[in-house]
Amino acid sequence: MKKYRVKINGMTCTGCEQHIDAALTSIGAKNIESSFQFGESVFELPDDVNAENIRQEIQQANYQPEEIEEISLQDLKNVELDNKDDYDLLIIGSGGAAFSAAIKSIEHGARVGIIERGTVGGTCVNIGCVPSKTLLRAGEINHFSKANPFTGLQTAAGEVDLASLVNQKDELVSDLRKQKYIDLIDEYGIDLIKGETKFVDENTVEVNGEKLSARRFLIATGASPSIPTISGLEEVDYLTSTTLLELKKAPKRLTIIGTGYIGLELGQLFHNLGSEVTLIQRSDRLLKGYDTEISEAVERALIEQGMNLIKEVTYERVEQVGEIKKVNITVDGKNKVVESEHLLVAAGRKPNTDSLNLSAAGIEVGKRNEVLINEYARTSNEMIYAAGDVTLGPQFVYVAAYEGGVVADNAIGGLNKKLDLSVVTAVTFINPSIATVGLTEEEAKEQGYEVKTSVLSLDSVPRALVNHETTGVFKIVADTKTLKVLGVHIVSENAGDVIYAATLAVKFGLTVEDLKDSLAPYLTMAEGLRLTALTFDKDVSKLSCCAG
Repeated sequence: MKKYRVKINGMTCTGCEQHIDAALTSIGAKNIESSFQFGESVFELPDDVNAENIRQEIQQANYQPEEIEEISLQDLKNVELDNKDDYDLLIIGSGGAAFSAAIKSIEHGARVGIIERGTVGGTCVNIGCVPSKTLLRAGEINHFSKANPFTGLQTAAGEVDLASLVNQKDELVSDLRKQKYIDLIDEYGIDLIKGETKFVDENTVEVNGEKLSARRFLIATGASPSIPTISGLEEVDYLTSTTLLELKKAPKRLTIIGTGYIGLELGQLFHNLGSEVTLIQRSDRLLKGYDTEISEAVERALIEQGMNLIKEVTYERVEQVGEIKKVNITVDGKNKVVESEHLLVAAGRKPNTDSLNLSAAGIEVGKRNEVLINEYARTSNEMIYAAGDVTLGPQFVYVAAYEGGVVADNAIGGLNKKLDLSVVTAVTFINPSIATVGLTEEEAKEQGYEVKTSVLSLDSVPRALVNHETTGVFKIVADTKTLKVLGVHIVSENAGDVIYAATLAVKFGLTVEDLKDSLAPYLTMAEGLRLTALTFDKDVSKLSCCAG
């Protein structure tokens, strides 16, 4: 078999991919990977098939083939180790990207080792998604116990026993870490090596004084809280997203530097547990990377709930007097001091690369010391790959796991798959939650689209009305000429569940008309997606229930 890559003009959707696949299958092609986003197809052909046949079949399918490139097959399947290398794939880190790559590599027949200097499982299960979301749910229950929107219901909340909640959280984390990570080490026959790691040359690392070599490496060391340069901050007993979740008592007051998804989630969590929370940001607008309608809806919801937000801040200094932390800022030309018992720094994350000695392996890094990778997840050293948060790509465990799988297919399976992060869903788990997929209105215009948008306030969504929770918004960004859905952005209860339908619409090139013509179940938040599509040319307030 020979492997080929062909660039193809004219592919615009997944249907086009299917046409190309069918054309190539007709001449005996196998393992076909067609991508309309990248405008190419990668596949294998029997040795006796002439490459010119490729061009003819694609043309007959009404597409335009360009250059046809033969790719050398790097067949590493079921490889036998020799004296030179200890592993087929040696992975630094043990989170989502690492385990995804390890499991798939073992399925390819590789011998795999994982090096971990701390706790197995990475950020998500140990100190990120799992612990924060279970506590967020506890906070929501406490919040609605104190203030529910229904007349006639007498609900009340007692004092929060945060220590008990944290113990329950720790038990959940421990159980999931064991089930989803630790137990899989023996299940798949992965070698776990505990200790600090550094590269000593292009194909060797040192762990606990022992040198280990491998045919391929994966750097999947993740990221950790980034601490901004603010005068006096290094002398203050501040908290990070990790240490905040270890508190055994909710503070009376909590100040948060940073209003990204971490700051918002943890801020609302402690607000719901009874703390007075103040969010501070340098920017003039909350969630500046989102469309204006989204950031305005979130800001309105937070303020309605009683949280404090201070924008357009210049940080002067931070100081601690006894147990009180003081953040000295300038706002509108005036000096202001924000005092609290605890200070959370949630100013983004930095890649964990400082101790790896990457230069010894010829690995290039970016301005923030993130590992730079190409479209195949390969670093500047062709033997070494990177995946997950250490690359400072989208900071989601599902993205890390996807990238880890691509690394296994490329580094061990020889498939030369390209990373496709063109459609990535993002969710912030506050209430109302924020969910987004695809392009914002500004991004679409920057990419040259003529844009048409539809914005629907949550007070036009029946589910929100019956919930008595109407602060929020749906927004669809579409191509004016084709009405193809380019992006969907939601602020509502359960937005993270609703967004998956929107993800499929963006990924598979559905149009606004497709959304209009679909049946949406009444009195679900997902109905808001169809109503927003109807709003492109109708006033939904003048429609009867369920009418279209």
